[in-house]
Amino acid sequence: MTKMFRTFAAATVLAAAASGPALAQDGEPIQIGWTAWSDAEFMTKLAQKLITDELGQEVELVQTDIAPQYQGLAQGDIDLMLMAWLPGTHADYMERVGDDVTTLGVLYTDAKLGWVVPAYVPEDQLSSIEDLKNDEVADRLGNQIQGIDPGAGLMRLSEQALEDYGLDGYQLVSASGAAMTAALDRAVRNEEWIVVTGWSPHWKFGKYDLRYLDDPEGTLGGTERVYALSRQGFQGDHPEVAKMLMRMWLPLDELESAMANAQDTSYEEAVEQYIADNQSRVNYWVTGEIGG
Repeated sequence: MTKMFRTFAAATVLAAAASGPALAQDGEPIQIGWTAWSDAEFMTKLAQKLITDELGQEVELVQTDIAPQYQGLAQGDIDLMLMAWLPGTHADYMERVGDDVTTLGVLYTDAKLGWVVPAYVPEDQLSSIEDLKNDEVADRLGNQIQGIDPGAGLMRLSEQALEDYGLDGYQLVSASGAAMTAALDRAVRNEEWIVVTGWSPHWKFGKYDLRYLDDPEGTLGGTERVYALSRQGFQGDHPEVAKMLMRMWLPLDELESAMANAQDTSYEEAVEQYIADNQSRVNYWVTGEIGG
């Protein structure tokens, strides 16, 4: 393991729960990289629980930015990541490491990126990214687009959108995902105008009345699929875990509902509730058997 990933692991690893079946004696724990985006957190913790409880394999979660995850997979420093947005959002990462990682399967479909505004912002004044060039609109927004962590593919695409649409006077504010939703919450409570970088699935679409701005240039991309990736050789080392991830797939509406539940309770409780409510599907993921 590289020094970088030893540091991340020491600082942020969440060890699998001690309860449950005896852990498989096949070497070090499986390491899953993740970033604190709500969809990624739910999917990663769902996989962690199933791998630990049902397959008896110890798991460690390594939290870091998205770019080091691709690098870590390619170098074999981590085993898995469950948040590869393709074909557009993470295209540049895959171009660099695609030959050195393995695609296990699609976790969910119809994912989307874009810039988002509260529904109370009048559509006749702001319905498209093109409208941001209007001086009155820019003033209402303080010439800012509220972004997320700087390593995210959405931020790279958002920088390109500023260029493509000639939004030279705007600042794309880098922050955590939590800071983005906090800024959105403050704006909504005060009925202020705000544009935030957004993606579906996300729990904020269940909590607030929001809409995407039109993107006539297509800079922020169309609908995407989210994949599970592994380091090379993982399938041979952990065939049952790889098979489970190849079968794992969630409808987008169920994922968003589970993410909203996590905001009201915790991700751990939301994972347990999802498993309890979808036992037949989860059994298929784990065993490959339909029904039961």
